[in-house]
Amino acid sequence: MKWFKAALVSDLASGEGKTVEPVPGRPIALFNNHGTFQAIDNVCPHRGGFLSEGRLKENCVIWPLHQWTFDLKTGENIRNPQVKLRVYPVRVRGEDVWIEL
Repeated sequence: MKWFKAALVSDLASGEGKTVEPVPGRPIALFNNHGTFQAIDNVCPHRGGFLSEGRLKENCVIWPLHQWTFDLKTGENIRNPQVKLRVYPVRVRGEDVWIEL
């Protein structure tokens, strides 16, 4: 595993998400969850939507079109834990947000 710079802290306001590609061709959903940065696979397995466009609620991201909800700490779908996305370690160093891939 290797750490990659993914964004600046100032790129995401509290409660926002965005797609980042610390490695070209590998989109990751990065969220500023009220001051804690978290990263998860970006593509919803239900219909292929980008989770970075979802909204945050209680440490989860909710994909807006079909309401599939994933826990940002575990990657699990809250209604079906067998559906799980990869969660990535994130750290902030100064103004830089890094993701381990």
